[in-house]
Amino acid sequence: MVEHAMEERDKEDQFWRDCCGWCGEWMRHDRLDTLGWGAIFLWAAFVLLAQSTGYASNFAWWKDGWGVFLAGAGAIVLVETTFRILMPEYRKGIGFGLFFGSILLGIGLGGWNLILPLLLAVAGISIFLKAMRTDRGGLS
Repeated sequence: MVEHAMEERDKEDQFWRDCCGWCGEWMRHDRLDTLGWGAIFLWAAFVLLAQSTGYASNFAWWKDGWGVFLAGAGAIVLVETTFRILMPEYRKGIGFGLFFGSILLGIGLGGWNLILPLLLAVAGISIFLKAMRTDRGGLS
């Protein structure tokens, strides 16, 4: 049963490599990536809908649709990264998620003045978490 599942996965991997070339590996992500991208696209649709219908004018904090979209997308990426930290089966390199989510959140919330402090904080947290990982000889 396990061998059959592994053979099917190998066939699927080969299909993506043959069909899509280099992007086949990129397209074959885990579910958490897929859910994250789906949430970002839904967030973009909600922001565009609120902008086009005038509903956004009901909120005093809503100044720019791009800012709201980028802040929301950054928050989604950071939530996905948090799930990666908490769920071992999805744990892979979290540095990019922390970095990219912080950039999006910083730009969305206030422009370039927030990006550098957020990046420094993310770098510190990332270094701290890497040192704490028990599978790399960290604290147990």
